[in-house]
Amino acid sequence: MTIRLDGPGVTIADVVAVARHDEQVVLTDSAIERLTAARSIVETLAEGEPTYGVSTGFGALATVTIPPARRAALQVALVRSHAAGMGPAVEREVVRAMVFLRARTLALGHSGARPLVAEGLVALVNAGITPVVPEHGSLGASGDLAPLAHAALTLLGEGEAEYGGAVVEAAEALTAAGLTPITLADKEGLALTNGTDGILGMLCLACHDTAALLTQADVTAALTVEGALATDRAFAADLQALRPHLGQAASAANLRSLLAGSPLVASHRTGDVRVQDAYSIRCTPQVHGAARDTLAFAITTAETELASAIDNPMVLPDGRVESCGNFHGAPLGFAADFLAIALAEVGAIAERRIDRLLDRMRSHGLPPFLADDPGVDSGLMIGQYTVAAMCAENRRLASPASVDSLPTSGMQEDHVSMAWGAVRKLRSVVDNVRRILAVELTVAGRAVDLRHPVEPAPGTGAALAALRRVVAGPGPDRFLSPELAAAEELLASGGLLAEVAAVTGPLA
Repeated sequence: MTIRLDGPGVTIADVVAVARHDEQVVLTDSAIERLTAARSIVETLAEGEPTYGVSTGFGALATVTIPPARRAALQVALVRSHAAGMGPAVEREVVRAMVFLRARTLALGHSGARPLVAEGLVALVNAGITPVVPEHGSLGASGDLAPLAHAALTLLGEGEAEYGGAVVEAAEALTAAGLTPITLADKEGLALTNGTDGILGMLCLACHDTAALLTQADVTAALTVEGALATDRAFAADLQALRPHLGQAASAANLRSLLAGSPLVASHRTGDVRVQDAYSIRCTPQVHGAARDTLAFAITTAETELASAIDNPMVLPDGRVESCGNFHGAPLGFAADFLAIALAEVGAIAERRIDRLLDRMRSHGLPPFLADDPGVDSGLMIGQYTVAAMCAENRRLASPASVDSLPTSGMQEDHVSMAWGAVRKLRSVVDNVRRILAVELTVAGRAVDLRHPVEPAPGTGAALAALRRVVAGPGPDRFLSPELAAAEELLASGGLLAEVAAVTGPLA
C-alpha cells in the first residue's frame, strides 16, 4: 500500500504502517497546493513587521531582529543548535513515525514551508533513511525541539543517519539514496522543529500495541480461570450490565467467549465449597475494562492530534502569521501518563493471578510452583519473581511525568509538558506488560495441562495449542528464559490472537 499524505485524514494505522512496515508515502496535489499557498504568505513577510522565527530570534531571543540577509542562516543555525540531544538513539520506528508526522503537519499548509521541505521528509521515509535521534532532549514544548532538529539535520546533509543497516554520515546516506541536501529558507528551520511529532508517533504506536495487549490479557486470564478451577459466573452478561462501563462489558464478553463450553469450568459447578473467587480473578473485567476505557481516551487524544496543525507561528489563510501554543504537549502527556497507570494495573492483577496458580495453598490441587518433582524441581517459581520485578518497575513508571515541568529559555518557556518522557515510559510499561502476560500464559497453560484429562474450552484450548507449538508442556526443570521469550514473541507477533479468533470469532 501507499499512504497518500494529504495532511488531514492520517490514522493511527497509517502511522504504524509507515513506522513499522516501511510503507511508502506520497504527498497529494492538494497538500502541495496548501504548502504553496502558505509559503507565498511567508514570502510577503520579508520586509514587513517583525514575525517570530522569521525575522526574529527564538525563545528568549525573540526580541532580537534579524536582517533579511541573515534570515536563511538563522534557520540553519536553529537546526544545528537545537540538535543537542544526548544518550542512546531512539528506536527506528519512532524516528520514522516522527518524520512522517512532521510531513503531515507541513502538508496542512499552516507552517509556511515550501513543498520541497515536506517532499524531503517524505523522501527520507521512502528511502529508508532514518536520522539518528538521541533519546534525551525533548521537554514536549516547544514540542520535540531537539529530536526534530536531529531529524532536520539529516535533510541538510549533516549529522548521522541509519541507512542500509548501518549508521553513516547523513550526507553519505543521501548520496547513496540519490537525494540532495536541502537549503533552508525563511521560517523552514522553525517549521521542521516546532511540533509534537515524536510524542504523537510514540503515543500512536503505544495505543496500537495496547489494544492487542488488553485482548491478550483476557485470553491469559481465561486460561487462569480454568487452571485455578475458578468460575465464569461472575462474568455473566446480566451481572455486567448492572455496571455499564463499555470496557468492562467488552472484557467480560471476551471472557465468556473464551470460556464457553469449558469442561474445566463445568467440572466443579457442584460440590465446590467456594462461593466466590479472589478479586484477581473475579474482578478481571473491571480492571481490564477500566484499562480499555483509558485506552479509548488515549486513542481519542491521538486522533485529535493527528487532525491538528502543530507549529508556531501559524500561517493562516487570511495572511496572518500568529504566535500560539499549539506545540505544547500537555494533551498527549496526560493521555500517556493515564494509560501507563492503567497498564501498570493490568500487569499487577496478572501477577496476582500468576502467584495464585503457583501457590499450592491456593491453587486447588496443583503441585507447588507447578513443578514436576517439587523440591528437586522449582517449576515456574522464578517466573513469578521476574513478573514481580517488572510490576515494581511499572509502579515507578506509572508516576506521571506531566506534572514535572521545569522552566527553560530564560523563563520564556516557563511551563513545559514533559510529554516526551511520558510516552517514553509508557512504551516501557507496554513492553513490561507484554512480558508479564507471557509469563501468565506459560503458567496458566501448564496449570491447565496439569488438570488433564479434563479439557479446556475450545477458545482457551486454541490459546494453549498455540503456546505448545513454541513452548513445551509440563516436565522436569529446564532453561526457562527462552520459553518465556518464545511466549512473549507469540504475543508480540499477534499469533496467539489469530489462532484464538479462528475458534471463537473476533474478540473485542
